Amino acid sequence: MLGEYYLWIKAVHIMAVISWMAGLFYLPRLFVYHVERADGAGMLSVFETMEEKLLRVIMNPAMIVAWITGLMMVSIPGLIAWDAIWPWAKFVGLVGMTWFHMWCARRRRIFAEGANTLTGRNYRMMNEVPTVLMVVIVLAVVVKF
Repeated sequence: MLGEYYLWIKAVHIMAVISWMAGLFYLPRLFVYHVERADGAGMLSVFETMEEKLLRVIMNPAMIVAWITGLMMVSIPGLIAWDAIWPWAKFVGLVGMTWFHMWCARRRRIFAEGANTLTGRNYRMMNEVPTVLMVVIVLAVVVKF
């Protein structure tokens, strides 16, 4: 039955992934600004609000929808060549992306508790993680190595 709706499921999946990735790229950048530019209490609360809403309103729902629609697609018989490397490479990239999402969520809670110990440079470096994972995932899905 899911096969009939494959293109719709795929379209929703792509939209969810785009939204999720936008958040994964932006939240660590907010952390950089939070560390380096939030001097007064007013700015601290602005950054904390932005970070919390980005995670709760955009990133969490987008991740959940991406996972659900992805699982729906892999359950369609014949769609995935499980004997190939690419679905496993995508899966490893997806697990890494989910780990990074959870890492960002934890860092946001640490900021909210006033216990951040990382620097702007640390967050700039971590901001490259979703890019590397995205490259692996896109190459795996498009090139199907």
